[in-house]
Amino acid sequence: MRKRTNIQASDMDFSGTWKVYSEENLENFLKAVGAPEMVVKMRREIKPTIIIEQNGKDFTYTIKTPVRTTVNAFSIGKETEITGLDGRRFKCTVREEDGKLITESDKITSVREIQGEDMVEKVTSGSVTFISKSKRV
Repeated sequence: MRKRTNIQASDMDFSGTWKVYSEENLENFLKAVGAPEMVVKMRREIKPTIIIEQNGKDFTYTIKTPVRTTVNAFSIGKETEITGLDGRRFKCTVREEDGKLITESDKITSVREIQGEDMVEKVTSGSVTFISKSKRV
């Protein structure tokens, strides 16, 4: 049995504006989830800005690129529909565990956490994992 800590996402400060500076395996991930080639090419060149507004267990998550702005809102523990990296919508539930935000749907799992000054997100679909690192701006 795993030991749980008392840290919860609501205790972590995800709020703020974050600039993505590193993306590992993005292209392979987008291809694995069936993103259109146009989206793969665009995302290869663009590092998004992420704006997170956190109010307890309620979050608004905005992803800005020169091409589009996507806004998702969710509450911890409640199923919601969000728009993914490739523009498609899917249902998921976000939970908090050990200070991490974990998003699960039928095709992907995302784990987002604060590591020092960085926000790190690992998104997995099947055997392919994409890692994004952001710094507060």
